Amino acid sequence: MNTRTTKRVLPGFRPSLAWTLGYLGLLVLVPLGATFLRASSLGWNEFWSAVWTERARAAYRVTFGASLVASLASVVLGLLVAWVLVRYPFPGRRLVDSLVDLPFALPTAVAGLVYSDLYVEKGWLGRFLVPLGIRGAYSWLAIVLVLVFIGVPFVVRTVQPVLAEIDADVEEAAACLGATRWQTFRHVLFPMLVPAAVTGFALAFARSLGEYGSVVFVSGNMPYKTEIAPVLIVSRLEEFQYAEATAIAVVLLALSFSMLLGINLLERWSRHE
Repeated sequence: MNTRTTKRVLPGFRPSLAWTLGYLGLLVLVPLGATFLRASSLGWNEFWSAVWTERARAAYRVTFGASLVASLASVVLGLLVAWVLVRYPFPGRRLVDSLVDLPFALPTAVAGLVYSDLYVEKGWLGRFLVPLGIRGAYSWLAIVLVLVFIGVPFVVRTVQPVLAEIDADVEEAAACLGATRWQTFRHVLFPMLVPAAVTGFALAFARSLGEYGSVVFVSGNMPYKTEIAPVLIVSRLEEFQYAEATAIAVVLLALSFSMLLGINLLERWSRHE
């Protein structure tokens, strides 16, 4: 009688699974469940009145619009920074590479204060830009600027290792076949970088949607103009309208999850192309 025993390559599967489920339950599912439970205390009409006011719709437009524009700009800038760091040796490259991670360590409130001080009318940059009609403080542009600041590192760190693994012989072969530099990048290198760029975009977009500390200092928080959804939630909490605040949070969570799900599906599709 043959008996078959199977051994797992990595032991400790059950304890690891238990810790994982416990982590997800305590730190993710329980808070999310409490948010939905709190919002469910409102009736449908009350819920709709809380989440679909003119002020709330304006906050949604600012939040998602600025996050989308900033994430796209982060992809472009992140690709350029990663390309320079990987392909061009120059003095101080390690220092520049370290500075890429600065937004991860720097409190975002500090970034907001610095940007607002630079771009105000009498700031170092604002004194030159404001007369030209470019307002980098207390405006929609200010929100995009700080979101790009926190989003670029995500793109650089996802694209950089992929770019480093691409063999230079691929580019040399394309050049030998008569391809220009632009054709080599567009038809040879860019398709290899698309999955990493999409991943970086998704990370930057997700980070931008929930950003509060830096935006609150540079946007001016003007309702219907530069107020983002997280600021509106805080405003409702300060008015002791807890159910209304959680209702707006639920809408923001549902919209964010839907967009991130679509981005992840696009990422999977790009990997299989």
